Amino acid sequence: MALTLQEIISAFLFMFIVSTIYLKEAHLILKAIVYKIIGREAKTLLLSKRAIILHILSLVGILCFVYSYFIEPYWLQVNVVDIYTDKLKSTSLTIAQISDLHCDLKVRNENKLPGIINSFKPDIIVFTGDAINDSRALPLFKKTLSSLNASIGKFAVRGNFDVFIWWNLNLFNNTGFKVLRQDSVRLSKGADIFYIAGLSRLHPENYPLALANIPASAYSIFLYHTPALIEHVSAKAIDLYLTGHTHGGQVALPFYGALVTLSKHGKKYESGLYRVGHTILYVNRGIGMEGGIAPRVRFLARPEITVFRIHPLAQKRKK
Repeated sequence: MALTLQEIISAFLFMFIVSTIYLKEAHLILKAIVYKIIGREAKTLLLSKRAIILHILSLVGILCFVYSYFIEPYWLQVNVVDIYTDKLKSTSLTIAQISDLHCDLKVRNENKLPGIINSFKPDIIVFTGDAINDSRALPLFKKTLSSLNASIGKFAVRGNFDVFIWWNLNLFNNTGFKVLRQDSVRLSKGADIFYIAGLSRLHPENYPLALANIPASAYSIFLYHTPALIEHVSAKAIDLYLTGHTHGGQVALPFYGALVTLSKHGKKYESGLYRVGHTILYVNRGIGMEGGIAPRVRFLARPEITVFRIHPLAQKRKK
């Protein structure tokens, strides 16, 4: 997806400021070396007030990079979201969402996922797209998904990597995940009926087909890789829209948030929980990182597992 104007400006300003700091630092150090060679005083040059500020900014930048490369990509966060609805009468649902594994040859969080997710004893597990960055990582992806346990079922939709790059790979066979392309499934727990619908990233225009068989009276969950369809789906009275794709920006700034989301709506739905009309939207930050030549870093956008606990509204009234 194309960058929004705001994302282009913010990314350009960020890169400009960072490159300016390090170019000035390099120029200062080279100038000090030249001074030393020709016998001039270099210490004053390096210890002026402006130089010290520049040194501090350069050091902070290096520390941020070390943190974003070696620490945050491995620092999984589990977010638990409680939702109450009058469409469930007698039972609660536990749904675990993972997204954007982007498995590489290097193992990062994949071995942690089964133990964490299975400890919640989920009824449903959903994967909202972007499986691998490298075809050689497919066994790791499949091993991870097949190790996840759900009492009712496991469901997946394909993301942009899955349909535009790995279209020729069978990503989900032998994982226990049912792939939803533009359809829905009717499920039950106890006396309550609910539906899960899903849509491949390949045909966003087909979202009405995915939702066609869902009665308005039933609790409904929609899976799609990006937040792009939220303002269409919310008009269809879908209760919960689960998505990923943005990675929470993968690199975010304090007080500003994501620099780039590669999403149609830009920063409007960059990560976390939103309410759009009747629909609750949750944008998961994903587990892995963008493939290709993109640096494998995360900064202020930790990898995420989300667990939804959906309760009958009557339970809330009793509290």
